[in-house]
Amino acid sequence: MTPSPLDALNDVLPPEQVAWWPLSLPMWALILFCSALILGLAIITYRRWQFGAAKREAIALSAQYQADPLALHGVLKRLTKHYYGNNMAAQSSATWCKTLNQLTKANFQEQDIVSLYNPNSSSELLPKLLEAIKTYKIKERLDV
Repeated sequence: MTPSPLDALNDVLPPEQVAWWPLSLPMWALILFCSALILGLAIITYRRWQFGAAKREAIALSAQYQADPLALHGVLKRLTKHYYGNNMAAQSSATWCKTLNQLTKANFQEQDIVSLYNPNSSSELLPKLLEAIKTYKIKERLDV
């Protein structure tokens, strides 16, 4: 009798245990790129949030000083000093009105600002000042 050719075959060895997630170099590069992208977006978002902190504080202060127009004007001056420097906050009344009109949606006149410093100042400017603080532009270029 002839022997069966199947008897000459060796046993089949099972493959070795493969790692759970074998990563190739492009996969590592993709993971690093996505991690760097997420970290960069988080840093940019945090910096933007920090940049707007002074305006958020001014809005909170305006809620406290709703009955005092001079204090609200001081808050506007502090905002301008923080975002645009001392030179913009220390302007004459005429140029300060132009700067305020450029940075806010309120329409200030020079006599409005002067009337704030009168001993018997009225509170007719309160809504305008509150609206100016809320609509204050913090990314406007003033030197152009």
